[in-house]
Amino acid sequence: MIIKNNYGHTIRASYIGYITQAIINNFAPLLFLTFQREPYNIPLGQITLLVSLNFAAQLIVDALAVKFADYIGYKPLAVTAHICAASGLAGLAFLPGIMPSPFSGLLASVIIYAIGGGLIEVLISPIVEACPTEESKKSSVMSLLHSFYCWGLVFVIIASTLFFVFFGIENWRILACLWAVIPSFNAFYFSRVTVFTLTAKEESMSVGKLASSKLFWILIILMVCSGASEQAMIQWASVFAEAGLKISKTMGDLAGACLFAVLMGISRVFYAKFSEKINLRKFILRSGILCAVSYTLASLSPNPVISLIGCALCGLSVGIMWPGTFSIAARTCPKGGTALFALLALGGDLGCSAGPAVVGFVSGITGGDVKTGILSGIIFPLVLILCIASLSKIREKPG
Repeated sequence: MIIKNNYGHTIRASYIGYITQAIINNFAPLLFLTFQREPYNIPLGQITLLVSLNFAAQLIVDALAVKFADYIGYKPLAVTAHICAASGLAGLAFLPGIMPSPFSGLLASVIIYAIGGGLIEVLISPIVEACPTEESKKSSVMSLLHSFYCWGLVFVIIASTLFFVFFGIENWRILACLWAVIPSFNAFYFSRVTVFTLTAKEESMSVGKLASSKLFWILIILMVCSGASEQAMIQWASVFAEAGLKISKTMGDLAGACLFAVLMGISRVFYAKFSEKINLRKFILRSGILCAVSYTLASLSPNPVISLIGCALCGLSVGIMWPGTFSIAARTCPKGGTALFALLALGGDLGCSAGPAVVGFVSGITGGDVKTGILSGIIFPLVLILCIASLSKIREKPG
């Protein structure tokens, strides 16, 4: 009864939900070069497809959730999401060995956990937004929620790196099963907590009404660029460090990807603490400028240390983009309901798919030059800067 009547447990389960999201999005990329080697021998183009299909599957789930989330309910879908996440992670260990080809096994596992990831992305933010917290603290709580994705990412990188050092990267299948324990636990936890809902369905804006708003489309583009700016760097950080900068995998993961996640988390906690004193739109604008600078440093510097600093600074710059856009949307479209959050998640996942795909495609056509691929990712923060600048000129509040 204590768990069911205390919305603090709902928020804690949501925090673990974002840790789960970090695991399913970032564990496999740590193994990209392993997948390229024996016994799998998967080419770079197919590995790029794994990243793209992960987020593409999440994107499809986002689109479907616009229709079915309110009918089925948040709680059963949250439980289902974590079961899928656990099944897909465990599948990484077993399916490549029993399916017709290793790649098909990896692909099936990715799609299974991507279904869970898509549901988590659609459900967790509105679940926390619907909790009876003080109105003035909602954007702070939202930013803190999304910081747990960052701490989850740090946890994934450090724990995985230590596991590889002490037990060998050849035992990665055991680690995949260990990571599956977290979403398995959270599936049970979510089944016990009270889950709140946003605006009643009959009061929510329709998809058509949202689509008729210029503000809505700018928010969607912001989400696309936010997801792309973040994932174009982090999904390729491990490969970038090892193949592009010629440093060890352990050092690259810790100094590049891990520091990226730490600074992204610090950015979100900073905003959560000082949100009432910060102009959110100006904060996002300046973050976009810093992001463009960081892509330039990472890709063009001849010094590996400066390149890693650029990679890390990218984490600091993208921290506010995703949760900040959610907060702006909640303020300006108060009756958007589940449809608004699902469509924003769809835009974000579209960016998460497009960003790494662009980097992978450019790297491929330039003969495996990952630094040139990373440079191509600068297009996303540049578009974000234009969008956030135009957003300040719009005064409409649909609904």
